[in-house]
Amino acid sequence: MSEPSLELGVIGNAASAALIDERGRIVWMCLPRFDGDPVFNALLGGMDPEAGFWDFRLDGFERAEQEYHRNTAILETRLYGADGSAVRIIDFAPRFRDHGRMFRPQSVVRRLEPICGSPRLAVRLRPSLDYGATTPDTTRGSNHLRYLVDGAVTRLTTDAPVAFIVQETPFLVDRPYAFILGPDETLPAAPGQVAREFYERTQDYWIDWVRFLSLPFEWQDVVIRAAITLKLCSYEETGAIVAALTTSIPEYADSGRTWDYRLCWLRDAYFTVEALNRLGVTKTMEGYLAYVTNLVAGSASGYLQPLFGLSLETRIDESEAQALAGYRGFGPVRVGNAAYSQVQNDGYGSVILAATQAFFDARLPKPGDAALFERLEKLGHQAVERWNTPDAGIWEFRTREAVHTHSAAMCWAGCDRLARIAVRLGLTERAMFWNARAGEIADGIFANAWNAEMNSFVSAFGGDFVDASLLLLPEIGLVAPDDPRFLGTLAEVERTLRYGNHLYRYRTPDDFGEPETAFTACTFWLINALAAVGREDEAREVFEEVLRHGTRLGLLSEGLHEETGELWGNFPQTYSMVGLVKAAMRLSRPWEEAF
Repeated sequence: MSEPSLELGVIGNAASAALIDERGRIVWMCLPRFDGDPVFNALLGGMDPEAGFWDFRLDGFERAEQEYHRNTAILETRLYGADGSAVRIIDFAPRFRDHGRMFRPQSVVRRLEPICGSPRLAVRLRPSLDYGATTPDTTRGSNHLRYLVDGAVTRLTTDAPVAFIVQETPFLVDRPYAFILGPDETLPAAPGQVAREFYERTQDYWIDWVRFLSLPFEWQDVVIRAAITLKLCSYEETGAIVAALTTSIPEYADSGRTWDYRLCWLRDAYFTVEALNRLGVTKTMEGYLAYVTNLVAGSASGYLQPLFGLSLETRIDESEAQALAGYRGFGPVRVGNAAYSQVQNDGYGSVILAATQAFFDARLPKPGDAALFERLEKLGHQAVERWNTPDAGIWEFRTREAVHTHSAAMCWAGCDRLARIAVRLGLTERAMFWNARAGEIADGIFANAWNAEMNSFVSAFGGDFVDASLLLLPEIGLVAPDDPRFLGTLAEVERTLRYGNHLYRYRTPDDFGEPETAFTACTFWLINALAAVGREDEAREVFEEVLRHGTRLGLLSEGLHEETGELWGNFPQTYSMVGLVKAAMRLSRPWEEAF
């Protein structure tokens, strides 16, 4: 196998997802959920893993091409041999409406078709369990293989010779073949027929879904790809939204910064909901509101930890998977995330902001009402109580706490939006109450987070350094973009955190030393800030450079090494894809001026 890279395609259906490399090899897929055991884990298996993948090994392989079918989550990979032969692999996870519900099984469908010549290949299907530690028990039928995975049975049904798959025997691909990996259920028809029907209905679903996006005039292709990717990071069963589909892709080589992002952060989910709302995708917000409503209902006081499991799990202990060497051998591979036990005070504002549109959007079949407002008030009271108390902050420092400006600002935003919601609902007394609380918090931020000597807001009350989250202060409405205090802050952020056209989240050493990669979401925050202060030409230049550093399929990870231009960090990163959507919509010429 070649060196692992983040040149990966993503397929999924909002119940399961898989990452596929440039040669059509599935290198990552977790079952039964995004945060489950990765039955395909070669992405974290080091430089040359013997298992944890599913590929089609073409004799005489020479090169590959890969692209998404237009406006879908269907990925096509073409493998070409030195003898002129070629095959096509079409990969997708079924998703379409059936019998009045959304059909989204934990399945992957792979269609293998000859293109030209006499292609000969071997099917290598090598799942592993317990994060690479064991091999699943396997049984065989006339047209299927069954794998015992996490106490359940996963079944491969195919019209290819099963013996060839078991023995990895090369065979001629002289007609189309279908491979359906999913629940242990008998197919209603022949594999080829089922695969074709699933393909056609899944293609129709995605094309129809994209048709209703509120797109900017410019950069439509990349925004469509970002929107589909964000949708694939939502776990529709519960409404949770994961920060990324992977764990432990390091922030940089041998940095030790390896984290499990297959969980629902209140902060990240808010950004995702906000971006999809701007595109007109309100169902994800509705699902997420159901998720957070359950969280609030389970907290008598309104206290919320910063992240949760996909089914509302509150305990997410962190451990290390010893059997996996890590991405390119850079471990450790972590399962779970200890940040769940941290205090992060920005979450209250994040949830309230994510819910606010529900009170103002007339398209929703069930708009926000007084009952939802009362639940959100519990979070507002927590924000009032905690806005000026120490926490781990947006960057989740593990060994120190401070009163972080971003956390305080998000507490302000929560109270401010509660006041606006109360006005909308005609609750004058509550509006006055929350306006007063927001005013008190704003006064405290301006008194404690402003450093006159630096002419800048600072990361923490009484501090003397900045971080990129300060660029969000105009985004949430705490200050205007032309406020001299924000202009001074932007200048200081650029002076200390900007390297070329990329932005670091901070440069002060943390628990692991000084960060070595720019944080892509922060670069998008810079783009939005530049546009907001009138530097639109520069903002467009930075935006175009970020796009050039994405994968060939238009996807982004968490960070970028500024000197090499290489992507690092978990993938695909919702933070980054959200930033792409928001920046494109801010910078694009309006449709009215386009033609």
